[in-house]
Amino acid sequence: MTSSAAVRPPAGILAPQEIIDIALAASGADGCVVVVESTSEANVRWANNTVTTNGVSRTLSWYVVCIVDGAAGTVSASAAAADSASAVAEVVAAAHQVARAAAQSGPARDAQPLVDPDHVGTAGISSPGGGFHGGGFDEPPVTTSFDVYADLLPSLGTAFEDARADDRVLYGFARHETTTTHLGSSTGVRLRWVQPTGTLELNAKSADLRRSSWGGLSTPDFRGVTVDDLVASLTRRLEWARRTTDLPAGRYDTVLPPTAVADFMINLAWSAAARPAHEGRSAFSAPGGGTRVGERLTGQALTLAADPAAAGLQCAPFVAAGHSSDEVSVFDNGAPIPRVEIVADGVINSLLHTRGSAAEYAEPFTPDADNLLLTGGDPDLSTDDLVAGVRSGLLLTSQWYLREVDPMTMLLTGLTRDGVFLIENGEITSAVNNFRFNMSPLDVLRHAVTVGATVPALSREWSDWFTRSAMPPMVVEDFNMSSVSPAQ
Repeated sequence: MTSSAAVRPPAGILAPQEIIDIALAASGADGCVVVVESTSEANVRWANNTVTTNGVSRTLSWYVVCIVDGAAGTVSASAAAADSASAVAEVVAAAHQVARAAAQSGPARDAQPLVDPDHVGTAGISSPGGGFHGGGFDEPPVTTSFDVYADLLPSLGTAFEDARADDRVLYGFARHETTTTHLGSSTGVRLRWVQPTGTLELNAKSADLRRSSWGGLSTPDFRGVTVDDLVASLTRRLEWARRTTDLPAGRYDTVLPPTAVADFMINLAWSAAARPAHEGRSAFSAPGGGTRVGERLTGQALTLAADPAAAGLQCAPFVAAGHSSDEVSVFDNGAPIPRVEIVADGVINSLLHTRGSAAEYAEPFTPDADNLLLTGGDPDLSTDDLVAGVRSGLLLTSQWYLREVDPMTMLLTGLTRDGVFLIENGEITSAVNNFRFNMSPLDVLRHAVTVGATVPALSREWSDWFTRSAMPPMVVEDFNMSSVSPAQ
C-alpha cells in the first residue's frame, strides 16, 4: 500500500532547500537559522452515519531567525513569500530588523552560540514516514494521500450499516498529515525530518441522542487501522448507559483509561520547565528555594519520559524552534533531543532546560520531545481488569476543556463528557451524571493505587496539538468530582 510520496513543491514556489540557501545567503546577521515545514494532509469526516466531507491539502510555512549581538528576531512566512529570491530576502531583512531592535535591550537571556554541524541531533533515528533527518536533506517533502485509508474506509461503511440497523449514529473524523521539516543554519547545519501524524476520533450516540460515547486513537500511517474495535467499545458503553444513576459531587475511587491519563500527563510535561521551578513560580519549586528534583512523587515505580526513538511514537530528534520560552530556545535549533525522564521510578528526576537555562543553573541540557510515555505499571492489567478490582467507584472515559487553576500546585479543572459510569463490585452498573473535577496531575500520580499496561493513547483534550503518547490505565483514589455538571 502506498501511503506517501516525495514530490516537488507547486509551480512557482521555491523548494525548501532553495528557500534556506537563498535566505542564508541574504542574511548579514551574526547568525541565521531557517526552518521550512511542508505539510500534506488528507482528511475525511462523517456525521449521522454518512461521510460528509473529505479533502487533500498542501501547505508550506517557514520562518527565519536572525541573531544580532546575542538577541534574536523571528519572522514567519508562508508559501506566498517563497515564490522568488527577492521575496525570501525581504523576510530575512524583516527578521534582521526585529533582531536589531531586540538587541537594544541587550543579549537574550537564553543566548547561546548557534549549534554547529558536529553537535546536531543525528542519533540515527529513522522517521516512521520513510525519511531520515541528516543525510536526506536534499530530498524533497513527502506527501500523503487517501491511500492511507485503504483499510479504514471499508470498515467505516460497514459500521454505518450496522449503526443504522441498531438505532445508533456515528460521528467523527480521520486525519493524516505528513510534515517534512528542513532546517539550515549559518553554521552549516542541514537537517531533515519527515513526521507522519494520524488521528481517528469517533463518537457514537443513540438515535435519540440521549446516550453518547467517545473514543480515539493515534497512528503514524493508518496501516491496518479500522473502526471495528472502537465501534465495539463505544457500543458497549451505550448499552451500559441504558440505566442511569444520579450521584452527588464528592471524592470517588476512579478508573482512568489511558486516554484520560494522557490528558493529565501531557499537561504535567508542559509544566515541567526548569527555569520557573528555580525561580519559585512552578509546582516543581521547592519550599525555601531550588527545585523538587529528587523528591519521591509516588510509591508506584512509574517513569514519565519523552523519547524521540520510542517505537511507534518516533519524533524529531533535534530542536526546531521559531520562538523562545522557558522550555525551548531559538538558539538551540538543530541541537539533539535525547530521552528525558521527568519522573523515574516514582521520583522527580529531571526538568526541561534550554542550553541557556542549563548553563545558568549548571544542570544538563534537557530539551522536550514531541511524545510522552508513562511506564511501570502491571503489563497484565487492562482497563477492564482495573474496573473488575474496584468495589465502588467510577469509570471516567473522557474529559473535556481542561484548564489550569493554580500553577503552583498544577491544579486543573475540567468536565467529564461522553461517559461516566458507576462501578459496583467490579462491574459497570449504570451511567452517571457529568461532573466538574479539580485535580492536579501530580495528585493523579500520588493517588494512583493500581496501574496497568502502557498502550498507545490519544488524549482527547490535547489531540489537536499532541498525538504521540503511550499511557497505562490507573485507579486513582479520591478523585475530586468537585461539582455536578448539567451538561448532557
